[in-house]
Amino acid sequence: MNSLAKPRGWEKFFWPLLAAGLLLALWHYSVLWTATKVFPSPLSVEKGLAELLRKHVLWSDIGDSLRRVALGFGMAAIVGIPLGLMLGWYPALNQVLNPVLQILRPISPIAWIPVAIIFFGIGDRAAVFLIFLGSFFPIVVACVSGVSNVPAIFRRAGRNFGLSPTQILARVIFPAALPQILIGLRIALGVAWLVVVAAEMIAVDSGLGYLVIDSRNSGKRYDLVVAAMLMIGLIGLALDFGFRRLETIRSVRWGFRHES
Repeated sequence: MNSLAKPRGWEKFFWPLLAAGLLLALWHYSVLWTATKVFPSPLSVEKGLAELLRKHVLWSDIGDSLRRVALGFGMAAIVGIPLGLMLGWYPALNQVLNPVLQILRPISPIAWIPVAIIFFGIGDRAAVFLIFLGSFFPIVVACVSGVSNVPAIFRRAGRNFGLSPTQILARVIFPAALPQILIGLRIALGVAWLVVVAAEMIAVDSGLGYLVIDSRNSGKRYDLVVAAMLMIGLIGLALDFGFRRLETIRSVRWGFRHES
């Protein structure tokens, strides 16, 4: 049954490509059928992408967006992973800090834009701060949940081998919780990519988000708007695919083995 349900190698590429082709065809003929002069056709978007490449604008904006995401997401991981591990390891500390985290977590990073501008002004620091906020809470929650779900027998085994609490946390609990932590990182990276686009529309003057709003305001170039939107989606897909590949590494997946 499982072998029949598992897609063949060629199907992994054929069906997504077919779906993309059908979507492009639907887009193309919808523009022809409606005779719209506002929304661009796929061919117009392709020409817009070529124009951005000729002007050396696209790669610069992509680089700026990725740099901001790397800074904000990286800082969120550096701060959030140790904090989440500590909260999961010490339930009493989690009871103290969890209400504060649960109050701040539902607040959309977009709602922090005025505060970010007050603190950091217009520029990269405001955007990075917003990305940090958007990434931080999913990482912390995933770490706390991952540590809490590690079976108690793992801890007892570590103590039987003479490991100190710090060694148990670093060499037993963290590897066992790593699959769930990676899921949290993957979710956080998706949020970070969403936030950077919104932040760049308001707080900075470069990046893919800025390209969208600038193309809209400067001559209503909707071909460039849609081109930037497609690049945002493709890069988001590539980032998600990279994290999916990490989750398949055997040394990462060992934490699931106790469930079998």
